[in-house]
Formats: sequence, C-alpha cells, structure tokens
Amino acid sequence: MRIALHTKVRADRIAEYEAARQEVPVELTDAIRAAGAISWTIGRWGSPRASAFERGGTDLFHVLDCEDYGRLLAELEKLPVNVAWPARMAELLDVVHDYSDEGADAGLPVVGELP
Repeated sequence: MRIALHTKVRADRIAEYEAARQEVPVELTDAIRAAGAISWTIGRWGSPRASAFERGGTDLFHVLDCEDYGRLLAELEKLPVNVAWPARMAELLDVVHDYSDEGADAGLPVVGELP
C-alpha cells in the first residue's frame, strides 16, 4: 500500500533538519523495514519563485510504500529507537508525524492516479 503524509519543518530549523535526516539511526531504518516498509521518500516543497535555499520550503511530503501502514505504526510505536526519533524531530518540526493508532488514518487522501 502507498501512504502519503504531510509534515512541516520549522523555517529556522531547515538546515538542522536536513542534517538530522542524514543521521537516521540504522537501528531505526532496520526496524522500519522489518515492520513492512518497502520505501519511504520525503520531499521538501516551496515556491518555485523563491531563492534556491527557500525553494525547498517548509512543507515535507512523505511517500511510504509498505505492506500495512497500521501494522507498521503498531510495531514501531513502543520501540525505544522510534520513541527517541520522533522526539528529536518534534524539536525541528511544526507539524509532526503521528505514530499513534490515530496516525494510521492520517494519510493524505488520494485524489487521482495514473490509469
């Protein structure tokens, strides 16, 4: 299944966020894969008229391919490494990823697909 999510980085923490993304703990990426994730891509979007740095903007769009998103969240929710990572991200984000049971229904609605 494919899930699309939206989070938002704080404008004054973009560089720190991007640096943190380069240091995701291997233990966490292994746990995400073991929970059924096939891929997880995050893009940063902003105005095409902005400067090169600002062009990425503060809106983060996640595309996650996984076997079962609800199961993935349930398996990750209590893992210490996954508790630590969202806490770290919360320092950098205005809108955070919801790892709770309610988060399983928080994906962006699909409005179209290539036939």
